[in-house]
Amino acid sequence: MGEMKDRMFRGELYRAEDPDLTADLHRAQELLARYNATPLADEAGHHALLRELLGAVGEDVVVRPPFRCEYGTPVSIGTATFLNFDCLMLDVAAITIGAHCQIATRVQLLTATHPIDPEPRRLGWESGAPIVLGDNVWLGAGVIVCPGVTIGSDTVVGAGSVVTRDLPAGVVAVGSPARPVREIDARDRVEIPRL
Repeated sequence: MGEMKDRMFRGELYRAEDPDLTADLHRAQELLARYNATPLADEAGHHALLRELLGAVGEDVVVRPPFRCEYGTPVSIGTATFLNFDCLMLDVAAITIGAHCQIATRVQLLTATHPIDPEPRRLGWESGAPIVLGDNVWLGAGVIVCPGVTIGSDTVVGAGSVVTRDLPAGVVAVGSPARPVREIDARDRVEIPRL
């Protein structure tokens, strides 16, 4: 592994024009082009391409195209998770999505960041911080999750929210920046229809 790729995976400052990173980016973009061109009805084709593209993919995962990421291999998606149309992942650091999550349309999971100091930023240095979603998280349409954020299991984030800090398990959070507004409790329980 090249020095810049190694630095990227450690969350240190790196420069993306590294040959190893460029090769990984091109590989991922080729797989994504094939994935996004595969008919929606071809579930087996989508699943095979996801397994080739991403670091880990659980059973019964659905990712509706178009789907976009940078490298693919830092992404892990748990069993029975659903990502709706137009999900974007800037995955210069690990993105770990738990089981049974619901990711709505146009959600952005952004691990990439840049130095506040203008000089290294001007010279092309960047870094990343991992994102972790616990099991059974629901992100509403257009949610943006910023670098380094962990969202606890069972939490719901309202549409259009920007998550800049960790959120605990079992809450409803909304806003920009997203803040917990209440715990999920008995008033949220619904009777499941018997079919």
